[in-house]
Amino acid sequence: MGRRFHFEQGPIRPPSEARSLLLRFTRNCPWNRCAFCPVYKGRPFSRRSLAEIMADIDTVRAIVDDVKALSWAMGEGGAVSAPVINRILSDPARGGCERHVAVWLYHGDGTVFVQDANNPIMRTADLVEALRYLKEKVPGITRVTSYGRSATLARKSVEELREIREAGLDRIHIGLESGSDTVLKFMAKGATAAQHIEAGLKVKEAGMTLSEYIMPGLGGTRWSREHALETARVLKAIDPHFIRLRTLRVPPNTPLWEHMVSGAFQTLSDDETVREIRLLIENLENIHSTLTSDHMRNLLENLEGTFPHDKATMLGIIDQYLALSDDDRILYRLGRYGGALRCVDDLAAYRPRLERARRELEQETGQNIDAVIEELGGQYL
Repeated sequence: MGRRFHFEQGPIRPPSEARSLLLRFTRNCPWNRCAFCPVYKGRPFSRRSLAEIMADIDTVRAIVDDVKALSWAMGEGGAVSAPVINRILSDPARGGCERHVAVWLYHGDGTVFVQDANNPIMRTADLVEALRYLKEKVPGITRVTSYGRSATLARKSVEELREIREAGLDRIHIGLESGSDTVLKFMAKGATAAQHIEAGLKVKEAGMTLSEYIMPGLGGTRWSREHALETARVLKAIDPHFIRLRTLRVPPNTPLWEHMVSGAFQTLSDDETVREIRLLIENLENIHSTLTSDHMRNLLENLEGTFPHDKATMLGIIDQYLALSDDDRILYRLGRYGGALRCVDDLAAYRPRLERARRELEQETGQNIDAVIEELGGQYL
């Protein structure tokens, strides 16, 4: 169907990493069997050589110098101002890399995101040297972030991770996804709950900021309760700095999609997923993590706060949604996946337009509105 309804909303906010300088220390994912992941499926993994990484960093530095030189030539005193960035973005001779670095300089956040799935798999000495070279060559860096796999990080010593931290890697994002060994095994995650705990504790001890991504709905109907309770158990053992929600969506042509077709895996409805999240939060005790819901696939974007202070507020946000009538929950889901709503409080202002959109969609498609909403929600990965 490919529809997107924004109900006269302003432009969608860019993701937080849009202002980051993106670099690659590896190629793709070293563990490409996860049953739901379409991103790296079937793509070969390899470590980039230190010489390749350094050459990319040198390229970034050369672009930085070029942008600064343009600024001086335009009378902007070396500042990457609006006139400078407009000149670069409107110049057809400029390539994508030049534009990206220029935009990064313009925003001035200084954050760097090392892409692909598991950069800590590099030899510690090589990763340390690459990070030091990056900090030496590129001015203005304030934070460096990387994804990492628990199975890899658990094999590193705290001393190695501390050396990596001192070289410049400030933050690690780990795809915990579930704390249930049953779910992790079914999804071919390649890590156990024990490894998730060990890795998370090591990252924290090394002085890095730790974000753990969890995936509501990953246990399906069969393991939903176990998924919520075991994930809560693992998170309590780690107490990460951030817990980030990424609600399950199953793209076609993945092993998990095949399990759905065969009946071996049954997904949760949106309401069931919200109840699962409630069970998770209810069981998160004695932690100090900040929970965020910063993705369009999450039904309740305003579900965020820091434990233990905001726990009751977060449960209240969930209960506010669950207390809606059946029709109002349908309208909210339609507005959310159409890009108009962030929280239940937004519903009143958009109700007439959402009711009209519901009627039009049902007439146009001849489908049940739940199927239409599911298709709308499915566009977000």
